[in-house]
Amino acid sequence: MTAVYYSISKEIFMRSILLVLLVLSITASAQSPSPADEVKAVQDDPRVQAAFAHIDKDRDAILREWIAITEINAPSKHEQERARYIESLLRKSKLDVRYDAAGNLIATRKGTGGGPIAVFDAHMDTVFQPGLKIKATVKDGRVYAPGVGDDTRNIEALLATIRALDAAKIKTKGDIVFLFTTDEEAGMTGAKHYTKENKGKIDYYVALDGGYEGFTYAGIGINWYRHHIIGPGGHTRSRTPPYSASLPMARAIARIYELPVPTNPSSNLNIGMLGGSEVPNAKAADAWFSLDLRSTSNEVISDLEKQIATILNEEATRAGMTVKTDVISSSPAAVLPGNRESRLVKIAEAVHRAMGFNPPIGNAGSNNSSAALLQGISSISTGAGPCADAHALTENCEIEPLYRGIKKILLLELALVGLSQ
Repeated sequence: MTAVYYSISKEIFMRSILLVLLVLSITASAQSPSPADEVKAVQDDPRVQAAFAHIDKDRDAILREWIAITEINAPSKHEQERARYIESLLRKSKLDVRYDAAGNLIATRKGTGGGPIAVFDAHMDTVFQPGLKIKATVKDGRVYAPGVGDDTRNIEALLATIRALDAAKIKTKGDIVFLFTTDEEAGMTGAKHYTKENKGKIDYYVALDGGYEGFTYAGIGINWYRHHIIGPGGHTRSRTPPYSASLPMARAIARIYELPVPTNPSSNLNIGMLGGSEVPNAKAADAWFSLDLRSTSNEVISDLEKQIATILNEEATRAGMTVKTDVISSSPAAVLPGNRESRLVKIAEAVHRAMGFNPPIGNAGSNNSSAALLQGISSISTGAGPCADAHALTENCEIEPLYRGIKKILLLELALVGLSQ
Protein backbone atom coordinates (compact mmCIF):
# COMPACT_ATOMS: atom_id res chain seq x y z
CA MET A 1 0.00 0.00 0.00
CA THR A 2 2.89 2.36 0.89
CA ALA A 3 4.57 1.65 -2.48
CA VAL A 4 1.35 2.44 -4.37
CA TYR A 5 0.94 5.69 -2.41
CA TYR A 6 4.57 6.62 -3.10
CA SER A 7 4.14 5.95 -6.81
CA ILE A 8 0.97 8.08 -7.04
CA SER A 9 2.59 10.90 -5.03
CA LYS A 10 5.65 10.87 -7.29
CA GLU A 11 3.48 11.03 -10.41
CA ILE A 12 1.49 13.94 -8.98
CA PHE A 13 4.73 15.73 -8.05
CA MET A 14 6.19 15.30 -11.56
CA ARG A 15 2.98 16.54 -13.18
CA SER A 16 3.04 19.57 -10.88
CA ILE A 17 6.63 20.35 -11.89
CA LEU A 18 5.77 20.08 -15.58
CA LEU A 19 2.74 22.34 -15.08
CA VAL A 20 4.86 24.96 -13.30
CA LEU A 21 7.48 24.86 -16.09
CA LEU A 22 4.76 25.23 -18.71
CA VAL A 23 3.26 28.23 -16.93
CA LEU A 24 6.70 29.83 -16.55
CA SER A 25 7.40 29.26 -20.24
CA ILE A 26 4.09 30.80 -21.30
CA THR A 27 4.63 33.74 -18.92
CA ALA A 28 8.15 34.36 -20.22
CA SER A 29 6.91 34.16 -23.78
CA ALA A 30 4.14 36.62 -23.03
CA GLN A 31 6.65 39.02 -21.42
CA SER A 32 9.09 38.92 -24.36
CA PRO A 33 8.14 41.57 -26.90
CA SER A 34 7.80 40.50 -30.50
CA PRO A 35 10.21 41.91 -33.09
CA ALA A 36 7.37 44.13 -34.32
CA ASP A 37 6.80 45.48 -30.79
CA GLU A 38 10.54 46.05 -30.30
CA VAL A 39 10.81 47.99 -33.53
CA LYS A 40 7.68 50.05 -32.84
CA ALA A 41 9.05 51.03 -29.41
CA VAL A 42 12.24 52.27 -31.05
CA GLN A 43 10.38 54.01 -33.87
CA ASP A 44 8.06 55.83 -31.44
CA ASP A 45 10.90 57.07 -29.24
CA PRO A 46 10.99 60.91 -29.37
CA ARG A 47 14.72 60.86 -30.13
CA VAL A 48 14.19 58.65 -33.16
CA GLN A 49 11.39 60.90 -34.37
CA ALA A 50 13.81 63.83 -33.97
CA ALA A 51 16.37 61.96 -36.07
CA PHE A 52 13.74 61.35 -38.77
CA ALA A 53 12.88 65.06 -38.69
CA HIS A 54 16.55 65.92 -39.16
CA ILE A 55 16.69 63.74 -42.27
CA ASP A 56 13.72 65.63 -43.70
CA LYS A 57 15.36 68.96 -42.84
CA ASP A 58 18.68 67.83 -44.39
CA ARG A 59 17.25 66.77 -47.75
CA ASP A 60 19.00 69.34 -49.92
CA ALA A 61 22.36 68.75 -48.24
CA ILE A 62 21.93 65.00 -48.63
CA LEU A 63 21.32 65.35 -52.37
CA ARG A 64 24.34 67.66 -52.81
CA GLU A 65 26.61 65.32 -50.91
CA TRP A 66 25.29 62.27 -52.78
CA ILE A 67 26.15 63.96 -56.07
CA ALA A 68 29.58 65.09 -54.83
CA ILE A 69 30.56 61.54 -53.87
CA THR A 70 29.17 60.14 -57.12
CA GLU A 71 31.34 62.51 -59.15
CA ILE A 72 34.50 61.07 -57.58
CA ASN A 73 35.17 58.11 -59.85
CA ALA A 74 36.24 55.06 -57.83
CA PRO A 75 36.98 51.97 -59.94
CA SER A 76 37.77 48.80 -58.03
CA LYS A 77 41.27 49.07 -56.51
CA HIS A 78 41.22 52.85 -57.14
CA GLU A 79 38.96 53.97 -54.30
CA GLN A 80 41.53 56.12 -52.45
CA GLU A 81 40.30 59.58 -53.55
CA ARG A 82 36.71 58.75 -52.71
CA ALA A 83 37.79 57.21 -49.40
CA ARG A 84 39.67 60.38 -48.40
CA TYR A 85 36.61 62.50 -49.16
CA ILE A 86 34.33 60.23 -47.11
CA GLU A 87 36.91 60.25 -44.30
CA SER A 88 36.82 64.07 -44.24
CA LEU A 89 33.06 63.90 -43.69
CA LEU A 90 33.32 61.24 -40.99
CA ARG A 91 35.89 63.29 -39.06
CA LYS A 92 33.14 65.85 -38.34
CA SER A 93 31.43 63.35 -36.01
CA LYS A 94 32.72 61.74 -32.83
CA LEU A 95 33.72 58.45 -34.40
CA ASP A 96 36.71 56.18 -34.18
CA VAL A 97 37.95 56.36 -37.79
CA ARG A 98 40.64 54.15 -39.29
CA TYR A 99 41.71 52.14 -42.33
CA ASP A 100 42.60 48.47 -42.42
CA ALA A 101 45.11 46.58 -44.55
CA ALA A 102 42.56 46.12 -47.37
CA GLY A 103 41.93 49.85 -47.64
CA ASN A 104 38.51 49.63 -46.00
CA LEU A 105 37.45 52.82 -44.22
CA ILE A 106 36.00 51.98 -40.80
CA ALA A 107 34.12 54.38 -38.52
CA THR A 108 32.83 53.12 -35.19
CA ARG A 109 30.13 54.86 -33.18
CA LYS A 110 30.65 53.51 -29.69
CA GLY A 111 27.76 52.40 -27.54
CA THR A 112 27.36 52.74 -23.80
CA GLY A 113 27.81 49.00 -23.36
CA GLY A 114 25.75 45.87 -23.02
CA GLY A 115 24.51 45.73 -26.60
CA PRO A 116 25.42 43.82 -29.76
CA ILE A 117 27.81 45.06 -32.45
CA ALA A 118 26.23 45.76 -35.83
CA VAL A 119 28.23 46.45 -38.99
CA PHE A 120 26.67 48.43 -41.84
CA ASP A 121 28.63 48.08 -45.08
CA ALA A 122 28.49 50.20 -48.24
CA HIS A 123 31.15 49.58 -50.88
CA MET A 124 33.12 52.49 -52.31
CA ASP A 125 34.14 51.03 -55.68
CA THR A 126 32.39 51.25 -59.04
CA VAL A 127 32.73 49.32 -62.29
CA PHE A 128 33.75 52.23 -64.51
CA GLN A 129 37.20 52.71 -66.02
CA PRO A 130 39.87 54.92 -64.42
CA GLY A 131 39.91 58.43 -65.78
CA LEU A 132 36.18 58.62 -66.49
CA LYS A 133 34.90 62.13 -65.82
CA ILE A 134 31.51 61.95 -64.09
CA LYS A 135 28.99 64.77 -64.01
CA ALA A 136 25.63 64.08 -62.40
CA THR A 137 22.43 65.61 -63.74
CA VAL A 138 19.07 65.96 -62.02
CA LYS A 139 15.93 65.66 -64.11
CA ASP A 140 12.29 64.80 -63.41
CA GLY A 141 12.93 63.65 -59.85
CA ARG A 142 15.88 61.43 -60.72
CA VAL A 143 19.63 61.84 -60.54
CA TYR A 144 21.66 60.46 -63.46
CA ALA A 145 25.33 59.48 -63.29
CA PRO A 146 27.50 56.36 -63.57
CA GLY A 147 27.74 54.82 -60.09
CA VAL A 148 25.07 57.03 -58.52
CA GLY A 149 23.22 53.95 -57.33
CA ASP A 150 25.75 51.16 -57.05
CA ASP A 151 26.76 51.90 -54.41
CA THR A 152 26.93 55.64 -53.78
CA ARG A 153 23.31 55.94 -52.64
CA ASN A 154 24.10 53.65 -49.72
CA ILE A 155 27.33 55.46 -48.84
CA GLU A 156 25.26 58.62 -48.57
CA ALA A 157 22.59 56.80 -46.57
CA LEU A 158 25.14 55.83 -43.92
CA LEU A 159 26.57 59.35 -43.75
CA ALA A 160 23.07 60.80 -43.39
CA THR A 161 22.18 58.41 -40.55
CA ILE A 162 25.35 59.40 -38.69
CA ARG A 163 24.40 63.09 -38.82
CA ALA A 164 20.82 62.32 -37.80
CA LEU A 165 21.95 60.23 -34.82
CA ASP A 166 24.24 63.04 -33.70
CA ALA A 167 21.62 65.75 -34.21
CA ALA A 168 19.09 63.84 -32.11
CA LYS A 169 21.75 63.08 -29.46
CA ILE A 170 20.96 59.37 -29.64
CA LYS A 171 23.02 56.98 -27.58
CA THR A 172 23.02 53.24 -28.23
CA LYS A 173 23.84 50.23 -26.11
CA GLY A 174 25.87 48.45 -28.77
CA ASP A 175 28.45 49.76 -31.23
CA ILE A 176 27.48 50.66 -34.78
CA VAL A 177 30.33 50.11 -37.24
CA PHE A 178 30.06 52.08 -40.48
CA LEU A 179 32.17 50.16 -42.98
CA PHE A 180 33.10 51.57 -46.39
CA THR A 181 34.63 48.66 -48.29
CA THR A 182 36.94 48.30 -51.25
CA ASP A 183 36.83 46.01 -54.28
CA GLU A 184 33.28 44.66 -53.98
CA GLU A 185 32.80 44.69 -57.74
CA ALA A 186 35.98 42.72 -58.39
CA GLY A 187 35.81 39.90 -55.87
CA MET A 188 34.64 41.36 -52.51
CA THR A 189 38.22 41.33 -51.24
CA GLY A 190 37.62 44.26 -48.87
CA ALA A 191 34.68 42.59 -47.14
CA LYS A 192 36.41 39.22 -47.16
CA HIS A 193 39.40 40.73 -45.37
CA TYR A 194 37.28 42.59 -42.82
CA THR A 195 34.99 39.69 -41.94
CA LYS A 196 37.91 37.27 -41.64
CA GLU A 197 39.80 39.66 -39.37
CA ASN A 198 36.75 40.38 -37.19
CA LYS A 199 35.05 36.99 -37.09
CA GLY A 200 33.70 36.40 -33.59
CA LYS A 201 33.49 40.13 -32.84
CA ILE A 202 30.42 40.93 -34.96
CA ASP A 203 26.83 40.12 -34.06
CA TYR A 204 25.09 41.45 -37.19
CA TYR A 205 26.36 42.42 -40.65
CA VAL A 206 24.17 44.45 -43.00
CA ALA A 207 25.42 44.93 -46.56
CA LEU A 208 23.79 47.93 -48.20
CA ASP A 209 23.82 47.38 -51.94
CA GLY A 210 20.82 46.41 -54.05
CA GLY A 211 17.30 46.27 -52.74
CA TYR A 212 14.95 48.83 -51.23
CA GLU A 213 11.56 47.39 -50.38
CA GLY A 214 12.97 44.05 -49.19
CA PHE A 215 16.16 42.19 -48.38
CA THR A 216 18.07 38.94 -48.81
CA TYR A 217 19.39 36.65 -46.08
CA ALA A 218 21.65 34.32 -48.13
CA GLY A 219 24.14 34.73 -50.93
CA ILE A 220 24.18 33.26 -54.40
CA GLY A 221 27.31 31.36 -55.42
CA ILE A 222 29.26 33.17 -58.15
CA ASN A 223 32.05 31.54 -60.17
CA TRP A 224 33.88 33.28 -63.00
CA TYR A 225 36.02 31.36 -65.49
CA ARG A 226 37.99 31.98 -68.66
CA HIS A 227 37.85 28.90 -70.88
CA HIS A 228 40.47 28.58 -73.62
CA ILE A 229 40.63 26.29 -76.62
CA ILE A 230 44.22 26.00 -77.77
CA GLY A 231 45.17 25.15 -81.37
CA PRO A 232 48.10 25.58 -83.82
CA GLY A 233 46.90 28.87 -85.28
CA GLY A 234 48.08 29.96 -88.70
CA HIS A 235 47.33 32.32 -91.61
CA THR A 236 43.91 32.69 -93.20
CA ARG A 237 45.23 30.96 -96.35
CA SER A 238 46.97 28.12 -94.54
CA ARG A 239 45.64 24.66 -95.18
CA THR A 240 42.39 23.86 -93.35
CA PRO A 241 42.27 21.94 -91.13
CA PRO A 242 43.76 23.05 -88.79
CA TYR A 243 40.91 25.44 -88.19
CA SER A 244 40.96 28.56 -86.10
CA ALA A 245 40.36 27.72 -82.44
CA SER A 246 37.36 30.04 -82.75
CA LEU A 247 35.41 27.25 -84.48
CA PRO A 248 35.36 24.69 -81.62
CA MET A 249 34.88 27.59 -79.20
CA ALA A 250 31.77 28.70 -81.10
CA ARG A 251 30.41 25.15 -81.18
CA ALA A 252 31.02 24.80 -77.45
CA ILE A 253 29.27 28.09 -76.68
CA ALA A 254 26.21 27.07 -78.68
CA ARG A 255 25.99 23.78 -76.77
CA ILE A 256 26.55 25.41 -73.39
CA TYR A 257 23.61 27.73 -73.99
CA GLU A 258 21.44 24.66 -74.64
CA LEU A 259 22.09 23.32 -71.12
CA PRO A 260 19.05 23.39 -68.83
CA VAL A 261 19.73 25.93 -66.07
CA PRO A 262 17.41 25.57 -63.04
CA THR A 263 15.19 28.42 -61.93
CA ASN A 264 14.59 26.69 -58.60
CA PRO A 265 17.09 26.87 -57.01
CA SER A 266 17.79 30.25 -58.60
CA SER A 267 20.64 29.81 -61.11
CA ASN A 268 22.14 31.74 -64.03
CA LEU A 269 24.72 31.25 -66.77
CA ASN A 270 26.26 33.95 -68.97
CA ILE A 271 29.05 34.10 -71.54
CA GLY A 272 30.06 37.74 -71.60
CA MET A 273 33.52 38.14 -73.12
CA LEU A 274 35.19 36.60 -76.19
CA GLY A 275 38.74 36.65 -77.49
CA GLY A 276 40.77 35.15 -80.31
CA SER A 277 43.52 36.20 -82.70
CA GLU A 278 44.96 39.70 -82.67
CA VAL A 279 44.49 40.40 -86.41
CA PRO A 280 41.79 39.50 -88.97
CA ASN A 281 44.07 37.35 -91.13
CA ALA A 282 45.20 34.96 -88.40
CA LYS A 283 43.59 31.77 -87.21
CA ALA A 284 43.20 31.94 -83.45
CA ALA A 285 45.72 29.79 -81.61
CA ASP A 286 43.99 30.67 -78.35
CA ALA A 287 40.24 31.32 -78.51
CA TRP A 288 38.62 32.04 -75.19
CA PHE A 289 35.39 33.12 -73.54
CA SER A 290 34.41 34.17 -70.05
CA LEU A 291 31.72 32.33 -68.13
CA ASP A 292 29.70 33.66 -65.21
CA LEU A 293 28.00 30.79 -63.36
CA ARG A 294 25.65 31.50 -60.46
CA SER A 295 23.34 29.53 -58.20
CA THR A 296 22.00 29.43 -54.67
CA SER A 297 23.00 25.74 -54.74
CA ASN A 298 26.65 24.69 -54.76
CA GLU A 299 25.51 21.31 -56.10
CA VAL A 300 23.98 22.96 -59.19
CA ILE A 301 27.19 24.88 -59.82
CA SER A 302 29.23 21.70 -59.54
CA ASP A 303 26.94 19.82 -61.92
CA LEU A 304 27.01 22.59 -64.53
CA GLU A 305 30.79 22.82 -64.25
CA LYS A 306 31.08 19.12 -65.11
CA GLN A 307 28.70 19.38 -68.07
CA ILE A 308 30.54 22.41 -69.45
CA ALA A 309 33.91 20.70 -69.07
CA THR A 310 32.59 17.70 -71.03
CA ILE A 311 31.34 19.93 -73.86
CA LEU A 312 34.65 21.81 -74.07
CA ASN A 313 36.72 18.65 -74.17
CA GLU A 314 34.49 17.06 -76.81
CA GLU A 315 34.63 20.08 -79.12
CA ALA A 316 38.37 20.60 -78.64
CA THR A 317 39.09 16.91 -79.31
CA ARG A 318 36.87 16.99 -82.41
CA ALA A 319 39.13 19.75 -83.83
CA GLY A 320 42.39 18.19 -82.62
CA MET A 321 42.90 20.87 -79.96
CA THR A 322 43.14 21.16 -76.17
CA VAL A 323 41.36 22.98 -73.37
CA LYS A 324 42.71 25.26 -70.66
CA THR A 325 40.51 26.78 -67.93
CA ASP A 326 41.38 29.71 -65.66
CA VAL A 327 39.27 30.35 -62.56
CA ILE A 328 38.98 34.13 -62.36
CA SER A 329 37.16 34.08 -59.04
CA SER A 330 35.12 31.66 -57.00
CA SER A 331 32.62 32.40 -54.25
CA PRO A 332 30.38 29.55 -53.08
CA ALA A 333 26.72 29.96 -52.25
CA ALA A 334 26.58 31.52 -48.79
CA VAL A 335 23.84 29.89 -46.76
CA LEU A 336 24.02 30.16 -42.97
CA PRO A 337 21.82 27.48 -41.37
CA GLY A 338 19.01 29.05 -39.39
CA ASN A 339 19.63 32.57 -40.68
CA ARG A 340 16.09 32.83 -42.09
CA GLU A 341 14.74 32.52 -38.54
CA SER A 342 17.47 34.59 -36.91
CA ARG A 343 16.95 37.71 -34.83
CA LEU A 344 18.57 39.81 -37.55
CA VAL A 345 16.10 38.66 -40.19
CA LYS A 346 13.10 39.00 -37.87
CA ILE A 347 14.10 42.53 -36.85
CA ALA A 348 14.83 43.49 -40.47
CA GLU A 349 11.40 42.27 -41.53
CA ALA A 350 9.75 44.21 -38.72
CA VAL A 351 11.69 47.36 -39.66
CA HIS A 352 10.61 47.13 -43.30
CA ARG A 353 6.98 46.67 -42.29
CA ALA A 354 7.18 49.53 -39.81
CA MET A 355 8.39 51.75 -42.65
CA GLY A 356 5.40 50.77 -44.78
CA PHE A 357 6.96 48.11 -46.99
CA ASN A 358 5.63 44.63 -47.72
CA PRO A 359 9.12 43.19 -48.01
CA PRO A 360 10.12 40.48 -50.47
CA ILE A 361 12.65 38.33 -48.60
CA GLY A 362 14.99 36.25 -50.76
CA ASN A 363 18.05 34.04 -50.63
CA ALA A 364 19.92 35.14 -53.75
CA GLY A 365 22.00 38.10 -52.63
CA SER A 366 25.06 39.00 -54.67
CA ASN A 367 27.20 41.34 -52.60
CA ASN A 368 29.35 41.70 -49.49
CA SER A 369 26.77 39.94 -47.34
CA SER A 370 28.13 36.67 -48.71
CA ALA A 371 31.57 37.39 -47.25
CA ALA A 372 30.02 37.67 -43.79
CA LEU A 373 27.80 34.60 -44.17
CA LEU A 374 30.76 32.49 -45.27
CA GLN A 375 32.49 33.47 -42.01
CA GLY A 376 29.43 32.34 -40.02
CA ILE A 377 28.22 35.88 -39.28
CA SER A 378 24.47 36.52 -39.40
CA SER A 379 23.99 38.86 -42.35
CA ILE A 380 21.44 40.39 -44.69
CA SER A 381 21.54 42.72 -47.67
CA THR A 382 19.21 45.61 -48.38
CA GLY A 383 19.40 49.12 -49.81
CA ALA A 384 18.35 52.71 -49.32
CA GLY A 385 16.69 53.57 -52.61
CA PRO A 386 15.41 52.33 -55.98
CA CYS A 387 17.75 52.76 -58.96
CA ALA A 388 17.98 51.63 -62.59
CA ASP A 389 20.64 50.77 -65.20
CA ALA A 390 23.28 49.63 -62.70
CA HIS A 391 26.77 49.30 -64.21
CA ALA A 392 25.77 51.41 -67.22
CA LEU A 393 26.62 54.98 -68.14
CA THR A 394 22.89 55.70 -67.98
CA GLU A 395 22.62 54.63 -64.30
CA ASN A 396 20.03 56.66 -62.38
CA CYS A 397 18.08 56.76 -59.12
CA GLU A 398 14.84 58.20 -57.85
CA ILE A 399 15.57 60.98 -55.39
CA GLU A 400 12.48 61.11 -53.15
CA PRO A 401 12.53 57.46 -51.96
CA LEU A 402 16.12 57.83 -50.71
CA TYR A 403 14.96 59.85 -47.68
CA ARG A 404 12.55 57.10 -46.67
CA GLY A 405 15.33 54.57 -47.25
CA ILE A 406 17.70 56.50 -44.98
CA LYS A 407 15.08 56.42 -42.22
CA LYS A 408 14.70 52.68 -42.75
CA ILE A 409 18.44 52.17 -42.36
CA LEU A 410 18.55 54.34 -39.25
CA LEU A 411 15.68 52.42 -37.67
CA LEU A 412 17.41 49.13 -38.47
CA GLU A 413 20.64 50.37 -36.88
CA LEU A 414 18.87 51.29 -33.66
CA ALA A 415 16.60 48.24 -33.49
CA LEU A 416 19.65 45.98 -33.72
CA VAL A 417 21.99 47.64 -31.19
CA GLY A 418 19.38 49.06 -28.80
CA LEU A 419 18.67 52.57 -27.53
CA SER A 420 20.46 53.72 -24.40
CA GLN A 421 19.27 56.39 -21.97
